[in-house]
Amino acid sequence: MQSAGKEASRPKKTPVREVVYLRMKEMILSGELQPGERLAEEHLAERLGVSRTPVREALHRLATEGLISCLPTRGFKVSGDSKEEMEEVFELRSVLEAYALKVACQRISEEGLEVLENYIAEAQRAYERGDIEGVFHWNTLFHDYINDLVSHRPRFHGLIADLRKYVLRYRRHTLHYFSGAKRSIEGHRKIMLALRLGDPDVCERVMRDHVKEAMEDALSELEESFKRAREGQKEEIPSGGEGKR
Repeated sequence: MQSAGKEASRPKKTPVREVVYLRMKEMILSGELQPGERLAEEHLAERLGVSRTPVREALHRLATEGLISCLPTRGFKVSGDSKEEMEEVFELRSVLEAYALKVACQRISEEGLEVLENYIAEAQRAYERGDIEGVFHWNTLFHDYINDLVSHRPRFHGLIADLRKYVLRYRRHTLHYFSGAKRSIEGHRKIMLALRLGDPDVCERVMRDHVKEAMEDALSELEESFKRAREGQKEEIPSGGEGKR
């Protein structure tokens, strides 16, 4: 009986197909697999140290989520960034994180406020030395700390945590701009003022405005990347000869 009890208490092992799916999803959202990159079953299976079957299943799941798309000639590629998808992700983020700050406002301690103030100070120091990746790191910790204040609501916290993975995919669209990094730090200072006021409605409104500004910066850089790509294509077209007819 004792051995049976021990057997029942052992945590269940995560199926290989689920591990592979989660790992591949992480590779896409983190940028390890770049937009437009072709995804070959055999290569991915070798890279992950598994058979092709769980990789094939993961590819079909990721395709239904829109993270990858089918190629006309068979196979898949990582989906490119789109304005519509980016807007949807940031709009969802504005709703969830605004409500999270509203809840956090009523739970945060003075010690917690000091932690957030320190994250802002570190982000400012990173900005002053031209370290945009450092700004991103401290800004991410700032938001993660606030979101963890609603962990007593596991379903809601899980929604935010899952969405954050998609939001971070677009970090490259804001890192190029020092003005965007500066505006983000200033937005966090406004959030701190709202938290210290202790007004849940003000906190909700300030966070919505902050996420809207982040979306504007990301969309601006996305448009610039599209523009650079179009200009690059034009440069590849040879001038003269038949090209002028």
